[in-house]
Amino acid sequence: MPTCRPMGDGLHEVRTNLPGNRIDRVFFYIDKLGRMVLLHAIIKKTRTTNDDDLDLARGNKRKHEKGLS
Repeated sequence: MPTCRPMGDGLHEVRTNLPGNRIDRVFFYIDKLGRMVLLHAIIKKTRTTNDDDLDLARGNKRKHEKGLS
């Protein structure tokens, strides 16, 4: 698995390994000002990413974009 990968609609995921064989995922996007905006983070417990976590990250992205208008 790559360290960083696109999740669609401008959303990306970066992952890191934590002590205790845990994996952390941070969802982010790059806004129109070129800033990396961190939207949501999880400790991964399953092989797939929970749709609720992706929906939350996408919702936070929309809120941030709306605030830039």
